[in-house]
Amino acid sequence: MADNERAARSLKQVHLRPGNGRCSDCAADNPEWGSCSLGVFICLACSGVHRNIPSIGKVKSLQLSHWEDSEVQFMSERGNDTMKAVYEAAVPVYYYKPTHRDCQVLKEQWIRAKYERQEFIEDGKKPHYEDDPRDGMLMKRGRDNGQFLNRRFVLSQRDGTLKYYTKLDAKEPKAVMKVDTINACFQPDKIGNPNGLQITYIKDNITRNIFVYHDSSREIVDWFNSIRAAQLHYLKVAFPGATDAELKPKLTRNFLKEGYMEKTGPRQTEGFKKRWFTLDHRRLMYFKDPLDAFAKGEVFLGHRDHGYRVAIGLPAGTHYNGAWQFGVTIETPERSFLFTCESDAEQKDWMSRFNAVLNTPMSPQEYTVEAYFKHKY
Repeated sequence: MADNERAARSLKQVHLRPGNGRCSDCAADNPEWGSCSLGVFICLACSGVHRNIPSIGKVKSLQLSHWEDSEVQFMSERGNDTMKAVYEAAVPVYYYKPTHRDCQVLKEQWIRAKYERQEFIEDGKKPHYEDDPRDGMLMKRGRDNGQFLNRRFVLSQRDGTLKYYTKLDAKEPKAVMKVDTINACFQPDKIGNPNGLQITYIKDNITRNIFVYHDSSREIVDWFNSIRAAQLHYLKVAFPGATDAELKPKLTRNFLKEGYMEKTGPRQTEGFKKRWFTLDHRRLMYFKDPLDAFAKGEVFLGHRDHGYRVAIGLPAGTHYNGAWQFGVTIETPERSFLFTCESDAEQKDWMSRFNAVLNTPMSPQEYTVEAYFKHKY
């Protein structure tokens, strides 16, 4: 028992060292597990992934497990910062490093890529995510019938496009997506598949959604990172003087917020109807169903210095017939938009997200988008 107590005290001191206070894989605070085979501190969720990989799977609880002196010494000689310098030495700029907020498939494949496949140990080899073109099959949800069918996708870094074909031998693609307009984010709950990926792109200033998955979690994450690689290639050509740090935020992003609200029409005399809303930076889109291909409408959110405002509640005298009582009003230079939320917490969260956007300075490209929206109104 005395030996175990001594080891436990020593382990606690190692845990307190800089770099060890966050999960080595997803950066979650205060990781409570350790990998005895790698010498890193990890969170409960990531420890489950480690345990399922035989070659790296020896993990122990920092609080509940018995630690040998030799194991504590092993952790002391390594630690998160030291092992990241080994296993993350050559992570490509475009590779998406998940956080604790991301879905399971991203975290699992990040851990497997790092330790099992050792993809990011410096060796000068070109990552397979940059293979050009990338050609393969994905299950795509039909726009009208909602059925998932096998479709051929071709990603071309050289052309800066992602195409999909309804048949393997089809000559012409069903859709051509320019990589600079694409956003891709994992949506397992929305799509109903743990490997579900939502691909959004803009054509003729209209946002279009497609929903895909692959039975192989590695395959779908590879597609995701290949899209990011193609985007970075495009950006380096389009902005030759920009640094990687400047370009990285322009790659795929998670939506700022999604969820249901009720809304009324432009005359503000129509009934409030429940809609699914997606806030993607400055575009607030609303859909009848979360899996719709096209938005029923979009609201552009500019900077507050240019006449954009958001306020709690609805204007006095608003004819309201909905079920939800927590109002939000967005004012743009052209018109106002009225919404209601299901709860006080949802109202406050939407308000926080909207205010963050309105406080962010606009880029030159966003002024162009704003001009389109003003013309549309």
